[in-house]
Amino acid sequence: MRDVTRTYDDGRPVYALRSTALHIAVGDYVSITGPSGSGKSTLLNLFGLLDVPSTGSYEVGGAETVGCGQAIRSAIRGQVFGFVFQAFHLLPGRTALENVEIGSLYGPHSRRKRRKLATEALERMGLGHRMLADPRQLSGGERQRVAIARAVTAQPQVLFCDEPTGNLDSENTAAVMTLLRELNADGLTLVVVTHDPVVAEEAGRRLRVTDGVVSEA
Repeated sequence: MRDVTRTYDDGRPVYALRSTALHIAVGDYVSITGPSGSGKSTLLNLFGLLDVPSTGSYEVGGAETVGCGQAIRSAIRGQVFGFVFQAFHLLPGRTALENVEIGSLYGPHSRRKRRKLATEALERMGLGHRMLADPRQLSGGERQRVAIARAVTAQPQVLFCDEPTGNLDSENTAAVMTLLRELNADGLTLVVVTHDPVVAEEAGRRLRVTDGVVSEA
């Protein structure tokens, strides 16, 4: 991918991310670090097809995505990618189980199958006893585990995590790190943006973004 630019009001370009060449293999565990405003989120958005590079090429599974329509990008996001965010994005008034079911809502499964997948995902996260709880009744660590369960119930090939431990204490951070390690051991490709050096060191491969320049850490 070449430079990703934005513009000031007067039309001058802002280089959010400089030209870079990267390859992430199936089963990789990649962390992305760097100071605030360095381009980490832009890079993650490009990986997740939430944004497009100004120029260059980005292939997913050998298929070129630059220049393809929004419908194709949305289909790839839904079928290949899962997302976990720092803010959880759970729906209040819905149970943990219902929130997780949403992760596979647009897949090919029947409602019964979606319920089964959601139940299994929550049990794997150690939340079998909290399935009927409203997210507002859950701790931060429990909410993040629900968010991870929601992301993996759609059975993605790649899981993108943006500061997944940013709102958690050390105990819950360790629990989430263990879950991510287990998911990666099962073959799930992980890309994790983090400010926490301990979380970053957990990854087998580390990238650093500084002033829009991506380098291997």
